[in-house]
Amino acid sequence: QVQLVESGGGLVQAGGSLRLSCAASGRTLSSYAVGWFRQAPGKEREFVATIIWSGGMTHYADSVKGRVTISRDNANNMVYLQMNSLKPDDTAVYYCAAHRSLYRWGSERPPDFGSWGQGTQVTVSS
Repeated sequence: QVQLVESGGGLVQAGGSLRLSCAASGRTLSSYAVGWFRQAPGKEREFVATIIWSGGMTHYADSVKGRVTISRDNANNMVYLQMNSLKPDDTAVYYCAAHRSLYRWGSERPPDFGSWGQGTQVTVSS
């Protein structure tokens, strides 16, 4: 199973940017679709973005479309989430996750992902 560690979260003012990183170890991440999810206090975990195992296709939640870009560097076992024009509503713990199955395009559904990181806190002040 692949182990994932997120980093890059922090406190930022509204309108600012952050780049989250997801580092994989244990197994290569290059054969797995990856998703980013977030969970705010008192709310369910929600989908943010997903990227196909090869990196050629991406999909975003409507709430972040146009402000967020997911990308991956398979040579270095990394996935990134560039977030721009951040809003207070983006405040949450952000998680990266690897799909349960090999060579999938991606998914919005948390149960489809078998490996999760511990999360990184993103706080956007108004």
